[in-house]
Amino acid sequence: MTEKTNLPKVVTVFGGSGFVGRHVVRALAQRGYRVRVAVRRPDLAFHLQPLGDIGQITAIQANLRHRWSIERAVQGADAVINLVGLLFESGRQSFAAVHEFGSRAVAETCADAGVPLVHMSAIGADPKSSAEYGRTKARAEKAVLDTLGDKAIILRPSIVFGPEDGFFNKFADMARYSPALPLIGGGTMKFQPVYVGDVAEAFARAIDGEIEGGKIYELGGPEVLTFRECLEEILEIIERKRLLLNTPWWLARIQARILGLLPKPLLTVDQLEMLRTDNVVSDDAANEDRTLAGIGIRATTLDAILPSYLWRYRVTGQYRNSVTPSETGDAA
Repeated sequence: MTEKTNLPKVVTVFGGSGFVGRHVVRALAQRGYRVRVAVRRPDLAFHLQPLGDIGQITAIQANLRHRWSIERAVQGADAVINLVGLLFESGRQSFAAVHEFGSRAVAETCADAGVPLVHMSAIGADPKSSAEYGRTKARAEKAVLDTLGDKAIILRPSIVFGPEDGFFNKFADMARYSPALPLIGGGTMKFQPVYVGDVAEAFARAIDGEIEGGKIYELGGPEVLTFRECLEEILEIIERKRLLLNTPWWLARIQARILGLLPKPLLTVDQLEMLRTDNVVSDDAANEDRTLAGIGIRATTLDAILPSYLWRYRVTGQYRNSVTPSETGDAA
């Protein structure tokens, strides 16, 4: 039997079925890679199959809390991407278990296998952060770099926007029912929203070997907006008028304690702490070209993408001027 050679490289993507993951998987598939999607629930990853050719994308079971499943997922891979992260803790899915233990286990497994790793962190990762999320993200970064050195690349995006995002969709949906939207802390904190397609392209270029290893890259879009400006942008696109109510930190903290008890919390105390710090690309990253522009990606603007999926929150959906303003119920 003749042995086949020069087969497309295999890339294992931990957490590939999520919001960012599906776009990363698509970018890799378009480049011809064979993609092994490692997720806790492979039965919930069937939506990835149409993103590539038949047999190009395979979902397998893996859990970052179990090292043996990590080793199985990495075996035979040429490169690894870790996208797994938590926005809130639930049961055994804790920040320490997933961000710290899981990230270190993936890095050590990659080191043993001799393959490179591209790790997704977040702007706001800081060992001195007041939020456990930020502290564990920072400790994960250190573990990855200490373990793999130049064979590791860390990408830190700001808030990511796109059709399935959990930020702009959340507040647009809230505006459908609520007469007012909360301006936490006065709405002065700054964000640098980055398009999910640009983030996916950055991961693909890292796998292609076009990005220097051993560094942390910060990914932000072309615009820096305050929280207030983000809400104003949403309301303009969905054509609704809503009050923007200043919510002081002490009141927001009480609300977060209550909302944090929900099975899928709308806001937790830890998330509130993350909002106390601006979520923008640092001056150091910009000066050292550790940004989207620095790796040759022209960042996509909000105006180019947001209307393409927020239209569904308008009173008339994709249609315009089909009702009079008095029929919208948007009073102020």
